Amino acid sequence: MAASRRRSTRRAQLTWARTVLDTEARAIASLSSKLGDSFIEALELLGACKGRVVTMGIGKPGFIAQKLSATLASTGVPSLYLHPAEAAHGDLGRVATGDVVVALSNSGTTEEILRLLVPLKRQRVKVVALTSDPKSPLARGSDVVVDIGAIDEACPIGLVPTASSAALLAMSDALAMTLAWQRELTPERYAHFHPGGKLGRSVLKVKEVMRAGDANPLVRDSASISKALVVMTNTPGRPGATNVIDRAGKLVGIFTDGDFRRLAEQGHIELGNAVSSVMAKRPRTIGPDELVLTAAAMMRETKVDQLPVVDSHGRPVGLVDVQDLLAARVV
Repeated sequence: MAASRRRSTRRAQLTWARTVLDTEARAIASLSSKLGDSFIEALELLGACKGRVVTMGIGKPGFIAQKLSATLASTGVPSLYLHPAEAAHGDLGRVATGDVVVALSNSGTTEEILRLLVPLKRQRVKVVALTSDPKSPLARGSDVVVDIGAIDEACPIGLVPTASSAALLAMSDALAMTLAWQRELTPERYAHFHPGGKLGRSVLKVKEVMRAGDANPLVRDSASISKALVVMTNTPGRPGATNVIDRAGKLVGIFTDGDFRRLAEQGHIELGNAVSSVMAKRPRTIGPDELVLTAAAMMRETKVDQLPVVDSHGRPVGLVDVQDLLAARVV
């Protein structure tokens, strides 16, 4: 009872929690010294893979294998997770010649994985093992072994997979991210696999949300204010603004319905006057290949609801409206 009471104190609980974190941190830190030729060989197999990277594991390593597969797929590497037990009952047909299998097992003795090694060899499938025992049956039956070393678990009885799971996760991330670096992954490529959510929005480009073509309002600087209002009203989507161009088609200003209302309130407007006399000259602009987040920041900074989009020659190729940003869930 006395021991239980001591363990129930807040200080004791926090001390133990810190012990868990410290143990897992040491496990991950120890991996750096394990990196070497075998890690490079594993990278070469993954980089040269003509098919898919198939990950597998049982229990906690199985969850990490699923995460590794998801990480690879999200960076453009075709991948799937295969449950070893299901593979032994028909799902091995999902694996084909040209694939590479990454098998995760801390002990290297997971029976469900071991019984797949011979069939995988028959299919001429290369196997990369992530394990703490380079002399285990899994290691001996694999083409490449990435050794995470002996890991002391961060649990009171030394049995619950904790630090070993953290090490497997970190090493699998090291493989996936080094492969992404080697493949020169770009934000644009990453965005291709993340069309939804915050990640996708963070790399969305202006040209993907701007109003272009018939939806891009344009009027000559010599046109009347009345003509500009007609263009703003009749343009699909009714943007509430129009880009103003000169004879060469270059942007010289922008006229918005807000500008019109302010002039009307002041009684300083004649609909027959040229729009160039009332337009906002030299407005802030953005390029079509800029990020939508940049456009949003510019609009907040200048407190405007529309932003002209111009090409390298200064010609307006579109218009970004704050409603477009709302629709893209950027603001």
